Amino acid sequence: MNMANATIGVPDVRVGHWTDPLGETGCTVVIFPAGTVASCEVRGGAPASRELDALAPDKTVPFIDAVVLTGGSAFGLAAADGAMRYLEEIGRGIPTPGGNVPIVPALALFDLSAGDPKARPTAERGYAAAHAAAGEQVLAGRVGAGTGAYTGHWRGPAARRPGGLAYVERRWNELIVGALCVVNAFGDIDHGVDEIALDSCTGLDLAGLSGRTHTTIGTVITNARLDKVGCHIVAQGAHDGLARALTPPHGRFDGDGFITAATGSVAADVDLVRLMALATVTEAIRSVAPAPE
Repeated sequence: MNMANATIGVPDVRVGHWTDPLGETGCTVVIFPAGTVASCEVRGGAPASRELDALAPDKTVPFIDAVVLTGGSAFGLAAADGAMRYLEEIGRGIPTPGGNVPIVPALALFDLSAGDPKARPTAERGYAAAHAAAGEQVLAGRVGAGTGAYTGHWRGPAARRPGGLAYVERRWNELIVGALCVVNAFGDIDHGVDEIALDSCTGLDLAGLSGRTHTTIGTVITNARLDKVGCHIVAQGAHDGLARALTPPHGRFDGDGFITAATGSVAADVDLVRLMALATVTEAIRSVAPAPE
């Protein structure tokens, strides 16, 4: 069953994309309201990221302005420059003596082998994605950072399956927790069949297929009132959801990472938010591909 949501229920959160016209790569920018608190967790062995250190609970950066999810591996992190420029133009960022400095952490996945390896998200394309956040909200499909995404990389290029982007959210009274995931997985989407882990390994040369051609990334979006420690705890729960939905998860050549962003309008227990993050990440990843008959 496809559980992907068509809209984000958390107020004033907007999503924009730049998608390569040849369908090879792209980037996605999620813009948050002022005062949004965030932290992160990375469990893959080969991350490509930017500004994640600032999200650690012991660092002084209090808020973020946006998150960039991008293809292009480490090259694609340049998209965050464009998102920063757009946010500076609209007056966002932490005030400093030299002007506002937007805080835009970024996570990248590897899609350089999906098409032309030179077709990468750039600063100009990150700017375009941030600008597009004011328009139509597209929250599922092979769009933005999910354009060149696939699943089942461990089966080799001929047998891999399309991945992409999906968003799922859940509500508990006034509390909203959603997960925007970009699924470019080394393994397969696991719909809860216990035998998949061993059966899927049979006959596969895992060492020979473990090149850096994958990574699943995302952001958990909530209206809960959390501090950075709470956001870090919720990001840990997001990875628990990834581990339920992908087999195998968190490989040595994955860069799996999640950023939790909390807008702070609803008092909530952090353990409830973490549980809801686990559920929404699981459902979002599974919604990218239908369950087998």
